Amino acid sequence: MGDMSNKAEGAGGKIKEGLGEATGNESLANEGRADQTKADIKEAVSDAGDKIRDGANKVLGSFQKDDPDVEHPEAVN
Repeated sequence: MGDMSNKAEGAGGKIKEGLGEATGNESLANEGRADQTKADIKEAVSDAGDKIRDGANKVLGSFQKDDPDVEHPEAVN
């Protein structure tokens, strides 16, 4: 859900920037650029979190494959 809100924020920023440039309102254009930058940063943080989560799941999965308790719980004393 965060990805969609980041994309929406970026799109809104693009619209603000365009309107600001079209009307000569530099403040609105700058606000739009700032919104786009915030959306890009949030997206990068979200992507980094996904990669960390995927890496952690991969490591945990490799430990579970080696753990006899997981595959054959009846073999545990």
